[in-house]
Amino acid sequence: MNWLERMKSGLKTRIKREIPQGIWQQCTHCGHSTYTMALERNYWICPECTGHYPISSRQYASLLLDEDSFAEMDATVTSSDPLRFRDTKRYSERLRAARRLSGLNEAILTGIGTMGGHPVALGVMDTRFIMGSLGSATGEKIVRLIDRARVDRRCLLLVCQSGGARMMESAFSLMQMAKISAKLRQLAEDRLLYITVLTDPTYGGVTASFGMLGDIILAEPRARVGFAGQNVIKQFLGTDELPEDFQIAESVLQHGFVDRIVSRDQLAVEIVRLIALLAPDGNPQEPPAAP
Repeated sequence: MNWLERMKSGLKTRIKREIPQGIWQQCTHCGHSTYTMALERNYWICPECTGHYPISSRQYASLLLDEDSFAEMDATVTSSDPLRFRDTKRYSERLRAARRLSGLNEAILTGIGTMGGHPVALGVMDTRFIMGSLGSATGEKIVRLIDRARVDRRCLLLVCQSGGARMMESAFSLMQMAKISAKLRQLAEDRLLYITVLTDPTYGGVTASFGMLGDIILAEPRARVGFAGQNVIKQFLGTDELPEDFQIAESVLQHGFVDRIVSRDQLAVEIVRLIALLAPDGNPQEPPAAP
């Protein structure tokens, strides 16, 4: 069979070349495929549309903190199942699956380190653990992190990415909002700087409490920020259409709830500048005494 007959018979179309998984990543915003190693070098930002890929809590810690400065705290703290909750499956089963998927025992990674040499206490939520939902152990880890920041006189930095309060824990979850907010008041009374970074998505009880209580509130471009999710709002309003920029960080900025939009590749530099300006020694400078 000559080459023309082969083309006509379609034999060439039957040749399949296997591409190993993980070599290419497709952007959920524009559909552009990018070589994974190139994405990693570009801070997991799409070179075509600048869309920000989701990254893990440990990737954020590596991106933000000085090299080899991170010391994890409370790694063994984890949620129990106080209500013996069950919907389509038992909550205890969801916890086990989340631990396997994320490599974490809870929906937040906490620890201490330095940024540009400045001491910080860092917490990074992780959507791989039941959508980064706020559970009782999540709140406990944040509270312990705040206490450590107060003892060491460190700036507090929380990177938020969450679907909201964890319904499987009911009131145990909701009380974390008040518990964390009370601790943040103590942090403020100690005149320590608190910065939050809102990433995609930041919803529910996180937005309604510590996510919006930062002295400085930053957000990544196009991050979804709100209380109720878009699907819930569509159902409530009985519509399939919402404004294009609804609950998008740039719109939230225009309405005054966010201080600045910062691209991920500039995030560490921007935060170090803020700390150097507002808390050069880990805590804000005392105001001058009245004459």
